[in-house]
Amino acid sequence: MPRKPRFVIPGVPMHIVQRGHSREPVFFEDADYSAYRNWLQEAARRYHCDIHAYVFMTNHVHILATPSDSVGVSRMMQYVGRRYVPYINQAYGTSGSIWEGRYKASLVQEERYLLSCMRYIELNPVRANMVRNPGDYRWSSYCHNAKGKDDDLVTPHAEYLSLGKGDKSRFSAYNALFKAHVDAEILTEIRAALQTGTPLGNDSFRERIEKKLGCKVGQARRGRPAKPVEVVS
Repeated sequence: MPRKPRFVIPGVPMHIVQRGHSREPVFFEDADYSAYRNWLQEAARRYHCDIHAYVFMTNHVHILATPSDSVGVSRMMQYVGRRYVPYINQAYGTSGSIWEGRYKASLVQEERYLLSCMRYIELNPVRANMVRNPGDYRWSSYCHNAKGKDDDLVTPHAEYLSLGKGDKSRFSAYNALFKAHVDAEILTEIRAALQTGTPLGNDSFRERIEKKLGCKVGQARRGRPAKPVEVVS
């Protein structure tokens, strides 16, 4: 069966997920998370990908990134994989790939879904019952985006910056996102887009993507378009 194509457009954010083989762990100690993070930072800089949000879970990773060209994301993930997989095999006496096939990715419509996608990513540890609050989880971008903690892996997106004119108002608005009700339909749309590799956005966004790529990109699911997330400024 042929591989599903990945749709990539420079300057358009991508939600990237890579899972461990058979959902097995890919991180075991703090040193593993640190090693992965360091290589991801190196790769993002080398291949000019801006990372806006991330979370490293026990058996998978989520990354929201904007590439500057059509090959930046694939090269970034290859760079990390070619270093992290041998590192794990050597550290724990294993062999072979630790990942469940290729990473999955979907383009994200900035003005309607980017903030929802950031919240989805940073709430992963809460949904997994690992922590009660996203700020209690060490290996995510939440403390940077919500509190301003130093994190040189993160580059803010314009949609995030538009939440407030200054840091204080921006942090307040971003924290408000996590206090609001999580729309189950938005969660379904994010997951469906990742599973199928189709863009996460409304019909006009998909049409714009199809025009730029010169091909059909499909649709993850049918139904009414998601409502934009409301924030308190």
